[in-house]
Amino acid sequence: MQFQNKTIFISGGSRGIGLEIAKKLASHGANIVIAAKTAEPHPKLPGTVYTAAAEIEALGGKALACVVDIRDEEQVKAAVQLAVEKFGGIDVLINNASAIQLTGTLETSMKKYDLMNQVNVRGTFLCSQACLPYLLKSENPHVLTLSPPLNFEARWFKNHSAYSIAKFGMSLCTLGMAAEFKGKVAFNSLWPQTIIATSAIEFAIGSAEIFNQARNAKIMADAAFEILSENYKEVSGNYFIDEAILRDKGYTDFDVYKMNPSTKDEELIPDFFI
Repeated sequence: MQFQNKTIFISGGSRGIGLEIAKKLASHGANIVIAAKTAEPHPKLPGTVYTAAAEIEALGGKALACVVDIRDEEQVKAAVQLAVEKFGGIDVLINNASAIQLTGTLETSMKKYDLMNQVNVRGTFLCSQACLPYLLKSENPHVLTLSPPLNFEARWFKNHSAYSIAKFGMSLCTLGMAAEFKGKVAFNSLWPQTIIATSAIEFAIGSAEIFNQARNAKIMADAAFEILSENYKEVSGNYFIDEAILRDKGYTDFDVYKMNPSTKDEELIPDFFI
């Protein structure tokens, strides 16, 4: 299998898109390190690092559950060290962990501002920094960050500047590190064309009704799989959109990703920053 004995370190990953990507890679033989903070079930969100690890192992993959707050440098470094001790190295880092609050300037507390910037930007930078010494030793090292194309139009900031700053900060990590480690480690970002039905999005928006106009997380997992299968020297510094990369790879049936199969393509809701 393509990812046999390859080790994937994924921040977050106890639910949603991150878990779906982990399961996809595990089904192709990967070792998965889930570095997430959810040790006990959240009252409104499903999944813990342990349930995620169980799902991965049920697919035939090997899993390491690490309870990690990626804002904490020592916790991240300890998780990376555990991964290296258990699996011998790190081949792929997926910067998946992200905090979201879609509020305006006056409605955003500094606690929430700090949370989004510490998890999204600092967490991405920290995980990348901690994993790089081992990625540089890998045969096909990749860092994939779930963040949008750099698009500095005011409309993407005016309603939720704090969140936009935090997400674009992740994308700036891709920009800078792709250039810094050109020819050594691939750095790319991946973002959905349409909204993805996850419990975190439902929690942030407060309603699941829009999921009839959404896709499931499998489209992001398939897109991530295709990107990570590429030669690291040939694919770096890109801001991939899930649908576009899959069409480029010959995928034609996108109805399978719809939460409601009867929804027309034009009724699907575009994601933020698209």
